[in-house]
Amino acid sequence: MLVTPFAPLGIPRLGVNVDHVATLREARGGVDPDPVAAAVVAEAAGADGITVHLREDRRHIQDRDVRLLRGFVRHMNLEVATESKVVAIATEIRPHAACLVPERREEVTTEGGLDCTLEPERLADVVGRLSEVGAQVSIFIDPDVRQLQAAREAGASCVELHTGRYADTHGAAREAALADLRMAAAAGREIGLRVHAGHGLTLRNVAPVALIDGVDELNIGHSIVARAILVGFDQAVREMRDVIRVAVLGGRALGGRAMDGEGA
Repeated sequence: MLVTPFAPLGIPRLGVNVDHVATLREARGGVDPDPVAAAVVAEAAGADGITVHLREDRRHIQDRDVRLLRGFVRHMNLEVATESKVVAIATEIRPHAACLVPERREEVTTEGGLDCTLEPERLADVVGRLSEVGAQVSIFIDPDVRQLQAAREAGASCVELHTGRYADTHGAAREAALADLRMAAAAGREIGLRVHAGHGLTLRNVAPVALIDGVDELNIGHSIVARAILVGFDQAVREMRDVIRVAVLGGRALGGRAMDGEGA
C-alpha cells in the first residue's frame, strides 16, 4: 500500500481538488476547461496531490477524466461513494489514494461526513477492496470520536475531517468547531490514523486548520478554482500553498498562536 509522506517541516500537504474545473466544462458540454490540464498546472505550482470526486450522477468529473489523471499526475486521490459501480471503477483504476464520502443527488456539494456506524460490514468490505489494489484508503467523517473509532474498525488507515462547520461559522461557534477538529485530530492519531482535513477552506480561514497538530494534508478545491478565475490556476495554487506554509512556520515561532481564530 502506498503511504503518502509527510510534507517537509511538518507543513500539511496540499491536495488540490479540480472538480469545479470540470463543473465549468460541463456547463457548456464541451471540452474546456480541461481538469487534467488544470491538475498538471496545479502540481507544477506546488500541489502535493490532485483530488477528484467521481459522483454517481457524473455532474462534473467523468470516467475519462479519472483514467487520464491516473496517468498524468504524481498522486491522485479519488473520492467515491460506497456504491458498487463507482467502487468497481476505482478498483480498476487503482488510484494512489481513495476517500470514501457520503453522497446525495440533491446536494450541491458534500454536506457532511460519512456515518461509519450505519453499515460497518459493507464499509469494511469497500475499504478492503480498495486497499487490495494499493490505495491508501481514507474516510471523510465529521470530527467525532465514534466516527474515528468506526473508521479504524473498518480498516481505514486515514480519515479526512469535515471542516464545513468551522468554515461556515464565525466567532464562538467557529472556535468551538475548531476545538472539535483539534480533539478529533489528536484522537485519530492516538488510535493510529493519519489525519487529513477539508471542505470550505479558503485563503481567509485555512491558517488555524493548518496549525492543528497531527493534520498532515489539506484538500481544497472550490476556493482555489474561484480564485483562479481572477489570477490564474498557477497563482491560485501558489497562494494557498504559501498561506499554509507561512501559517505553520509563523505559528511554530509563536508557540502555535499565529493566526489562531478567524484566520487571515
